[in-house]
Amino acid sequence: MSDNITEVQSVYISSRCLYSKAQVEQALDKMAITITEELSESNPVILCVLTGAIIPMGHLLTRMDFPLEIDYVHATRYQGKTVGKELQWLAKPRIDLTGRNVLIIDDILDEGHTLKGIIDYCQQQGANSVQSAVLVEKYHDRRVKDLSADYVGLGVDDFYVFGYGMDYKDYLRNAPGIYAVTEED
Repeated sequence: MSDNITEVQSVYISSRCLYSKAQVEQALDKMAITITEELSESNPVILCVLTGAIIPMGHLLTRMDFPLEIDYVHATRYQGKTVGKELQWLAKPRIDLTGRNVLIIDDILDEGHTLKGIIDYCQQQGANSVQSAVLVEKYHDRRVKDLSADYVGLGVDDFYVFGYGMDYKDYLRNAPGIYAVTEED
């Protein structure tokens, strides 16, 4: 077994569960209800921020029973690391955003550089409105000034977290809950 797999398994075993699968599912239920109430009549474009938002978006979409279009963006600052760098665009939306109401779905709002870059891009493309939904919001004072998510599922203190789309070095996105990496990791 490679050292990387051994490290990932060790991190998973020693991690602390912050939210169980049932708690995450309940948060997704609440988010979907609010999003449906506010956007169901607006024919929105829902943008998935790859790769982390695949799991939360998939779970949200099955709870939102109204007409919408789906697309994705792939913008990242992490490239498999635990510390972010400059925003890299790997894919931009195919759908014309001009005059559209856009909902960006991401896994986590941490410092917000990636989300801010995507919001700015959508506005530059002529979107009528741009909103954001994140499964997890991290509480700290390093956030991009005046940035917040419109829809938030759960909050966490300033831990490195994984699960439900969030990764640890490109692994553990499929963990069935939200977990914090322990200090020694």
